[in-house]
Amino acid sequence: MAFSWTIKGEFLLSCNCDLFCPCVVSLGKAKPTQGDCFSWWGIHIQEGRAGRNKLDGLNVAIMLHVPGAMLEGNWTAGLYIDERANKSAADALVKIFSGQAGGPTGWFSIMIGEFLGMKRVPIAFEKRGKGWHLSVPGVIDGGVEPIAGPGGRGRTRISNTAYWVSPEVVVSRGTRSRIRDWGRNWDFSGQSAEYAKVDWAGP
Repeated sequence: MAFSWTIKGEFLLSCNCDLFCPCVVSLGKAKPTQGDCFSWWGIHIQEGRAGRNKLDGLNVAIMLHVPGAMLEGNWTAGLYIDERANKSAADALVKIFSGQAGGPTGWFSIMIGEFLGMKRVPIAFEKRGKGWHLSVPGVIDGGVEPIAGPGGRGRTRISNTAYWVSPEVVVSRGTRSRIRDWGRNWDFSGQSAEYAKVDWAGP
């Protein structure tokens, strides 16, 4: 059955592109700087609901391989759901992040060519120093820091975009950024990353 959903929170992404990933400004039309795109994503839900399920405080992570421009599809994706979510909330999050529940992530249902599956795991998403850190024990050790503005003041931002994640993105770099699972072993340390506040709703 269809259900309404909302997610307000924080979004973190680290990938293998040279800084800065072209997807934000090209809206997924440009090819990744390394040809294929390898990435991990983290979402911290500050406030959220999926049908009758409250999602407040839960975290989600994604492993993604895109063999070219994002809009060309044929993605390979693996999903990690916070072990604290009850079964009903976990099932709803799978539908949201596989695109089955519509809304801003609805296009995933067209783009994902191979879904590796879902794992229930402990996920930590936290502010750390000037940046953020995503952790899935034994899988993701992901540190991201913002790129400073002129004279080291503030953060470099891309604003007023039609990017599906958020109209404003903080340009960032992976510090220690590693993911190992499903036969993959990727290290994005020193490469492109991004942070954004999100406000999504579906369908």
